[in-house]
Amino acid sequence: MLNTERNFDWQKLLAPMVLILMIAFFYIATPNARSINALVNVLNASYFIGFMALGVTFVIITGGIDLSLGTTMMCGLLVGGVALRWGWNIWSVLALSIAVATFIGLLNGMMVAYLRLPPFIATLGTQMMGMGFGAIVTKVTTMRYTDQSFKQLFYKFPNNFADNLSFLRGFPIGIVWLLAAFIVAWVILNRTRFGRYVFAMGSNYEAARLSGINTRFWQMLVYTLCGFFCGCAGIFYSAVYTTIIPSTGNGLELLAIAGVVIGGTSMAGGTGSLTGTLIGVFTMSTLRLGLMLMGLQGHWQTFMTGLIVVGAVLLDQYRVRRAAAVRKI
Repeated sequence: MLNTERNFDWQKLLAPMVLILMIAFFYIATPNARSINALVNVLNASYFIGFMALGVTFVIITGGIDLSLGTTMMCGLLVGGVALRWGWNIWSVLALSIAVATFIGLLNGMMVAYLRLPPFIATLGTQMMGMGFGAIVTKVTTMRYTDQSFKQLFYKFPNNFADNLSFLRGFPIGIVWLLAAFIVAWVILNRTRFGRYVFAMGSNYEAARLSGINTRFWQMLVYTLCGFFCGCAGIFYSAVYTTIIPSTGNGLELLAIAGVVIGGTSMAGGTGSLTGTLIGVFTMSTLRLGLMLMGLQGHWQTFMTGLIVVGAVLLDQYRVRRAAAVRKI
């Protein structure tokens, strides 16, 4: 038992150690990584990925998967963009975007929990449906979110910020929102009945059902919550990038899932940490930016990201086998 506990503690430290070593490597390898702009770019690349990762952490802990994250976020933004063109104010548009993404999450949950479709198939279907629907409602027209008050609230502190806080001028405000969302998600996962059921379903779904838990309802709620976080991710994506192009978003879910896996959440379900997820997201963003600053092309970034994800999954499989061996003893 003592050895198992030591291994577990080591694994909890692995994700932050990788992040620290990666930061140190890029700091030494390229002078461009030593500027405040590099930090700002890492944070900017973390907002929407971070929100999606927080949501899909709940799903993966239950032993499921959601491949529709990216297109769900984009579909909400595209529908909201159409409403913006109709004259809706920006806040109603953002509420509509979140509602659309939440509905897609609900649809995922109903198919997985009540229709008993495999999560991979169900969410792959909604991935394509969301991508297609976004293109249909916009007539394959690019949407733009350019409202300045909206960008100042969700992108960067305005340049005319209070004099006594001038060091915050132009600094990404999205990190504040992401940390606030992390705190809320952490409380839900670790301090509520819902969170306990999430871990119970991931550890042994049938045992959770036989113990009296309404597993179908709570599983549906997990996917709905994930959709809500995708909608919130859309707010920050539109604040940072402004332009929303139809038929895009496919592939962004892999960045979020990679962050979750790197952070130590088991693909087998039953174990996971939102703290690890947040560290994994920053690790992903640091890796992508660092490789870009070193002058490596996009395919190298993709290769290295995949290599790290495979390593994280192999480590998780080793942990699962080791835990099973200990239980047999």
